[in-house]
Amino acid sequence: MDDDLGNLDDLHYDGSRIFSWVAEIFGISVDLVNFLIVQILSLILASIFRTYFHPNKTSTTVRHVFCITFGLLFGYFCFGQQVIHIALLPAICYIVIHIVEPKIVQRTVAVVALLYLSCIHFHRQYYDYGSYSLDITGPLMIITQKVTSIAFSIHDGLACEFEELSKDRQYHSQKLRKLPSALEFFSYVLHFQGIMTGPLVFYQDYIEFIEGTHILKYSTMQKQNKKIDLVVEPSPFKAITNKIVASIICAYIFMTFRKVFPIKTLKDEDFIYNTNFAFKFWYIMMATTVVRFKYYFAWLTADAICNCSGLGFNGFDESGTPKWNLISNINVIQFEFALSFRDSINNWNMGTNKWLRMVVYDRVPNMRSKDTVRTILTFALSALWHGFYPGYYVTFATGALVVMSARMARKILRHHFQMSPVSRTIYDILTFVTTRIFMAYTTFPFVLLEFQASLKVYLKLYMCLHILAAVIVFLLPSINTRLKSGKKGEKSKNGSLSTNGDKYESVCFTNGKDISKKLTNRIKDKIGKEAHNIEEFFDKTVTGITELTDDFKKINDRLIPNENLMRKRNTSNEPNDCDLFIKKEANAFNCLAQNTNVLPSKW
Repeated sequence: MDDDLGNLDDLHYDGSRIFSWVAEIFGISVDLVNFLIVQILSLILASIFRTYFHPNKTSTTVRHVFCITFGLLFGYFCFGQQVIHIALLPAICYIVIHIVEPKIVQRTVAVVALLYLSCIHFHRQYYDYGSYSLDITGPLMIITQKVTSIAFSIHDGLACEFEELSKDRQYHSQKLRKLPSALEFFSYVLHFQGIMTGPLVFYQDYIEFIEGTHILKYSTMQKQNKKIDLVVEPSPFKAITNKIVASIICAYIFMTFRKVFPIKTLKDEDFIYNTNFAFKFWYIMMATTVVRFKYYFAWLTADAICNCSGLGFNGFDESGTPKWNLISNINVIQFEFALSFRDSINNWNMGTNKWLRMVVYDRVPNMRSKDTVRTILTFALSALWHGFYPGYYVTFATGALVVMSARMARKILRHHFQMSPVSRTIYDILTFVTTRIFMAYTTFPFVLLEFQASLKVYLKLYMCLHILAAVIVFLLPSINTRLKSGKKGEKSKNGSLSTNGDKYESVCFTNGKDISKKLTNRIKDKIGKEAHNIEEFFDKTVTGITELTDDFKKINDRLIPNENLMRKRNTSNEPNDCDLFIKKEANAFNCLAQNTNVLPSKW
């Protein structure tokens, strides 16, 4: 039996073996049979929960108890005594949340949860290395996401100013401005819809679902340009049908091609040493593609179960069609036909992407090379969360390098292909092919798990894409800068020395001519103003001198000896001619002084 379908005689599996006879009939492992049975029962139970335990018919307490009870029962059926771990981890974190201050609760819970999860990862690797059988680490990984996301939201709600938070952090902390009750907490962590494979749902969305307010959020919507104030809960039947059919197709593709392109072939000596460069790349792309369909099946089924219970409603689109993609974990078409490495990542395991963004990516403080730092930290946490197989760290280290190189290449090269529809089409085709090649090259160690086997394959591929990505990150920016500076220098030189009347020179000449003309006009205006001031000054001066001469003549005539005048005394209070003359001349000199002290205005 292939390892990717488990081992029929797996001694380390602690779950129920009641249906081992079914496993023998179909030739698959009992853990896989148990998983399929739980998923089918969950789908049926979800329909019952949505119909008979609707918020309008039962209380939130009943709904919480229902979800917890069947979550624990399904966990015990699949994992046996190991179910204690999926109860113990959240119990420890719940105690930490209540005894630690909100300022540091997020870090404390993250350390506790990741440490507990790491111990389970180590235990599995020691006793069951490289096994693909169903084990408790899968549910614990989902639980770790949930308890850490609650802790970070509690920190935001109780230890941060609401106005200073981003919109996402404000939204997630709305229901956590007080500590959740034990019933709410364990219902969120252990609800039956997501106990096996997720998907991750944030606490805010889960509580709104339990209370029934997730529908009321969309009380005003646009449907065919008409405002509807009364909201009827939409049916998830179409979304469920589409996802179930898609999951069956994915399961069929995986079961059909897993024997044609087994991933274990990458470890074979014959493949490593006796196949050519092109065949290695082609086989890696096909084998990793087949493996992905196993994840598609699990995630699409889990999403359908959540939708069947009423969880996952995300409003309406522009045409009024209900959307059931709030907690979807995969967009198959968008991932497989993505035109960039970033778009592929954004459409793969989307719940985990949201969690990583919430607890790491968006919380890196402003610093130099912020994008690089938060990319590395995000990939590091993702590797730690997945476990300690060397292949995980090879994949995430390579992925961090590829993401940075893709970002740099897009920044430098993309605008050269945006000049026409044909060039844009060529660019899209090139990026699609490049993304598929890089994705397969990056992710095959994740499936192989082993460092030595992965390194052998990489060496036989001459580490070509590692080298290319490193050149793009470390050398391409400096080369691009030198090319730009060289072009600018050449244009500047041609603009100053060439006289052939080309476009660049005519623009420079026109700009220079305009500047010179404006400068000349301003100088002329200034000279005209100053000339007017000088002319006014001389006019006033000449007028004053003329009046001074006339006044002296009048005084001289009045000073000629006259008996009558000499015997008379001026006894009136009216000023005489001499006083008038002195006052007049004083005013004239004051005016002259004022004109002399005026400074020229600035340009």
